[in-house]
Amino acid sequence: MALTSLDWIVVAVYGAVVLAIGFGMARRASGSVENYFIAGRSLPWWLAGTSIAATWFASDAPLATAALVRQQGIFGNWLWWYEAAGILMLTFFYARLWRRAGVLTDAELIEIRYGGAPARILRGFSAIYQGFLRNAVVMGWVMLAMVKFSSVLLGWDPAFTLTVCGGLALTYTVASGLWGVVVTDLLQFIAGMLGALTLAGIVLTRFGGPAAMAEAVRNVPQAPPGALDLVPTAANASSLEIVSFICLIGILWLRSGQGDGYVAQRLFATRDERQAVKASLWFAFAGTVLLTWPWIVVGLGSLLVFPPATMDAALAADPELAYPMMIRELMPAGLRGLMVATFLAAFMSTMDTHLCWGASYMVNDVYRRFMRPGRSERHYVAASRVAVVLLAGVAALVAWQMDSIQRGWIYIIEISAGIALVWLLRWYWWRVNAWAEIAAMAGSVVLANTRVLLGLIEPVVPAGVLQAVDAMYAPGMDLVRGVVILIVCTVLWVVVALATKPESDEVLDGFYRRVHPGGWWDRVARRTGITSNDPSAGRMWMGFLLGALFVYASLLGVGYLLTGKAIAGTLLVVVSLGAGALAVRSAHANVGETPTSSMKEATQ
Repeated sequence: MALTSLDWIVVAVYGAVVLAIGFGMARRASGSVENYFIAGRSLPWWLAGTSIAATWFASDAPLATAALVRQQGIFGNWLWWYEAAGILMLTFFYARLWRRAGVLTDAELIEIRYGGAPARILRGFSAIYQGFLRNAVVMGWVMLAMVKFSSVLLGWDPAFTLTVCGGLALTYTVASGLWGVVVTDLLQFIAGMLGALTLAGIVLTRFGGPAAMAEAVRNVPQAPPGALDLVPTAANASSLEIVSFICLIGILWLRSGQGDGYVAQRLFATRDERQAVKASLWFAFAGTVLLTWPWIVVGLGSLLVFPPATMDAALAADPELAYPMMIRELMPAGLRGLMVATFLAAFMSTMDTHLCWGASYMVNDVYRRFMRPGRSERHYVAASRVAVVLLAGVAALVAWQMDSIQRGWIYIIEISAGIALVWLLRWYWWRVNAWAEIAAMAGSVVLANTRVLLGLIEPVVPAGVLQAVDAMYAPGMDLVRGVVILIVCTVLWVVVALATKPESDEVLDGFYRRVHPGGWWDRVARRTGITSNDPSAGRMWMGFLLGALFVYASLLGVGYLLTGKAIAGTLLVVVSLGAGALAVRSAHANVGETPTSSMKEATQ
């Protein structure tokens, strides 16, 4: 499908504005590594939270969301809705601790929390694992989504798509660092929401509104059972899928609870603890509720425009093509250009974040820490720009080898599941040491890749072992595997922690003075003479529950309104508004006051 001149004008104007912002922020970013990677710790909550949400609105998300609706029904999106609970745990338990730590990357925290050679090894490995390996997989599926989108709407081949889109994101990220990223993220969030809402509105109008469209979807031949159900039930899912759902909601959300990577980076960049807490609460709502439903509406509409019983071979082979095919089918000239700009915005908002975040590990935790310490700030800023370019090239190579966005999501869940609890408890339990975290990380990597590793030595592996492993890789077992990895690795790291020496008193005292954590630090608190002023566990859990009620009542309430259940939807939205007001109040009150003098002493 060729775009009209009007479409290309819209795309060109958007690209020019983004580049202008990036180059306009270049001078502000060039002063130091802190300015380049965490914006001089000066971001307000609304800009930091919107930037995180914009990164979530990657070019992969609409494609994968619509595909989940076509394959499983609305409830299939619990594959990522569960993360809202983790974000809320971050809001009420961890956001203030991250901001208080005063670090540049989450890997840097490792040598504050732990000491000696194990801490140095863990910091270097964690930086490479998070910033290079895991980050490349994420950027790979984001690039893959843009390739699929461009192949349907523009007719571009993969190499040309990656060159044009990657080059644009790379250019302003190299120039401006995090300042350019967050300011353009604000623009990209607005553009993304505008485009997604426009397409969803066209779909609802075409099919007569929410109630009429819902009724039409119920009558689509070969549609997934319970396509309109918001949660899995015996009528629309197998027992295994329901068990997976329960495991996902009850356990795997812990993985995102303490925050890491680009989420933590935004919290480091906020002005103070209260700004960090409010940023994460806004992100939980914007990322889970505001962004989700326009994509789901388009996915439901695609069941009517491209019914499963008569869809073409390309869509049957790759359901992730449904979203761009809906754009091609329903949007008129001019608005198609808006959607291309929207996807370009979504792509860049994620790529710029991951490039900036990944480069911060490579420079702060590898290059400056182990290879070239003691150089000037200008030297490290230059090295940061080189690292951004190298990461972009690696991500393009990964995208070239991938074929499924959803499979990439699941792999990240699996490879990260084993470290969930150790990352949570390192803040609240003094007995966690570097060896425990090393054991959890190594175990998670090995277990997530068990089938591949056994394949290398398959001739000498007993047949029974291979059969058991193959059963764990059967369809529908993805999330169960994640739970198994979490349980096995948790047992592993607890045993390792108790079997090895604790961190030295000097290391523990320094961490406690700097962060003032609550939880099981009584012996350290007595030794230092410092008592944490953080709220009680009961108050933090109450804030968490109010936040969960706010986000999930909003999520389900809007869902019921959009599927023709107006009374239930309205009641849930009203409940969510009340819970939201209380959650905001609780988030503001749950910030413990840390004496400034103590913070200065701890960071010297």
